[in-house]
Amino acid sequence: MKKWSIRAMALTALCALGAPAGAQTFPSKNISIVLPLAPGSGMDTIARLYGEKLQKSLGKPVLIENKPGAAFMLATQHVAAAPPDGHTLLVATSGPMAINPSLYKQISYDPEKDFTPVALYLKSPFVLVIDPALPVKSVPELIRFMKDAKAPLTYVTPGAGNMQHLATEYMMQIFGVEAVHVPYRNSPQSILDIAGGHVNFGFVEVGSSFPLIRDGKLRALAVSSQTRLPVLPDVPPFSEVSGTPEFEAVSWHMLLAPSATPRAIVEQLHGEMKKAMADEELKRKIAEIGLIPFDTPDIEGMRAYLKSERGKWSAMVRKLGLEGSQ
Repeated sequence: MKKWSIRAMALTALCALGAPAGAQTFPSKNISIVLPLAPGSGMDTIARLYGEKLQKSLGKPVLIENKPGAAFMLATQHVAAAPPDGHTLLVATSGPMAINPSLYKQISYDPEKDFTPVALYLKSPFVLVIDPALPVKSVPELIRFMKDAKAPLTYVTPGAGNMQHLATEYMMQIFGVEAVHVPYRNSPQSILDIAGGHVNFGFVEVGSSFPLIRDGKLRALAVSSQTRLPVLPDVPPFSEVSGTPEFEAVSWHMLLAPSATPRAIVEQLHGEMKKAMADEELKRKIAEIGLIPFDTPDIEGMRAYLKSERGKWSAMVRKLGLEGSQ
């Protein structure tokens, strides 16, 4: 009996030594969620909210690590090089994952090969606003006005190649109209300049423009998502009022892990995020800041979405002659 116990114990030990890393208990230490924006941003606020829920369900501290810089790529590079054990995760947007690979001459990560998606949990739309002094009250009227204008209208963005720029160019290519691009480094100032009549229109962030829309200092014509926003229930989707049902130009927040992370860990994190983001109070808080809570697709569905977004926006970057321009 004693000999059998010793043999059994030895066999158990050998099995444990031979077990794959993914089969070990996860998590075994603190989890870091790395963000490409500074503390206090909407992305940061939301990550801290679901981070608390993950901490409770996973039983380990979940820390938010802010690494802004390099057009969101500093954080992206950091996580691409992290150990693929599920303890270091990235929140990414359309910029580093779908636009930057074609916009920049060189990047130090591969958005397809270096990451595996964990959860696509919200979409970040823009609202098309105009100077209320313009005799335009709808998207069809804006298109007609642009076609008939003696001089091109002007539009604002935070810079060439970002999502607002691509969204506006996407709209103009569909309808064969032109406008002059006025890039700003300061998004709030660009929005104020539309309200002040210095520039004519722009696809702008909802949170920054909402007070001016509410006070009648900006006229909102459409949102760039395919659904209405709770904070702007009377503003229709661009796709609905323009006769372009395929139109969608949004950023999004996706949680990702290094690509070699064991599938079992990715699935576990995916399930925990799905439960966390189903919380009605959390969804309400997301909607209140002008974002759209999103019921994440499965992992393969997210891969397909990422591929579609890369194809869509890299094609637009090429059409604009911006490939490798930064």
